[in-house]
Amino acid sequence: MRAFAQTDRFLSDVEARKLRPAYVFVGDETFFRRRCREAILQHLVPPDLRDFSLFEFDLAETELSEILDRSRTPSLMAPFQVFFIRGVKALFGRGSNEDKLAAIEDYCKNPNPDALLILVADHISIPADARRMEMTDRERYQRIRETLGGYCGIVELARVEEGEAVRWLTDYSSARSVKIDADAARELVDALGGDMMMISNELEKLILYAGEKKRISLGDVETMVLAAKQRSLYELTDAISAKDRVRALEMLDAILNTGEGDEAAIGHLYMLAKTFRQMLVITERNVRDTRMLWAALWQGFRVPPFAAEDLIKQARRYKSKRELTRAIRLIAKTDLALRSNPPGKRMVLEKLVLDLTSEPKPEGGWQQEELPG
Repeated sequence: MRAFAQTDRFLSDVEARKLRPAYVFVGDETFFRRRCREAILQHLVPPDLRDFSLFEFDLAETELSEILDRSRTPSLMAPFQVFFIRGVKALFGRGSNEDKLAAIEDYCKNPNPDALLILVADHISIPADARRMEMTDRERYQRIRETLGGYCGIVELARVEEGEAVRWLTDYSSARSVKIDADAARELVDALGGDMMMISNELEKLILYAGEKKRISLGDVETMVLAAKQRSLYELTDAISAKDRVRALEMLDAILNTGEGDEAAIGHLYMLAKTFRQMLVITERNVRDTRMLWAALWQGFRVPPFAAEDLIKQARRYKSKRELTRAIRLIAKTDLALRSNPPGKRMVLEKLVLDLTSEPKPEGGWQQEELPG
């Protein structure tokens, strides 16, 4: 699987301790970054020595020279040290940064053999299909390759295609002596928008839920994942469609305060977009009852039974298709904002809720646009 290949190679090097002095983790896929981090902790940083051997820095707060000085200095308390360095974007900001890049190169030529530097370039988003990478991200990635790539290892943390995510679910479950049905795996991936962090978290819950039967069915996914998440989601869309701004913000806060928190923002947004598209179909086909709803929505795009009547009611609150397409555009813009690594994902989502609960401009002020995607 292409998206897994680079991290798997890095994990093998960590386990074998065949490491370069420094690596750059390029990409904002948190699932792979967590896998790499866990491998580093497991093989290089003993739990009882982490206070002395594991360090976190941000180039927006700490000078690079200070970090490099500390990495050159052997520790009296730990046999090996690991330095995670965020804010790589600062190395390519305005002004001349050649001296900083040269300092990293000098370190890599004469490193501390008992230290590892991990530079985190999570300001770049790499889609599953690299040909669809945004031009800005492509240029940033190329700049890293041309500079840091000359003396640091590059580990690409790209998004995962849905087919790869389904295969990973099958393989991982099998390794835990659990069988996941094909339709259950596809539904889990589809419901969570291919977000591997959310998928892996939910799979762990499903494995526990499966217990002694050692099998995960489509019904298990619908019970354990979709019902819990979508009930909260439909409460949020109910508040949005009613233009109840206070209740909508309270529901958003409750959703973000779940175990996944802000890291699951993309997944929540995907489900919100899917719900508004369902409401658009309901409006276009003038759906009035649940019988008509099952006929209007195709397999894989249907709503859970508990939400059917609520969703019809919510869709009917919108006066026209134009209001719903406006909402879908706002969600699409928010998706782009989230993938550009904003300072606070919660603030981005709160702004979306404020926009969705505001009254649209008069029809004369609308600009004719195509729907995203």
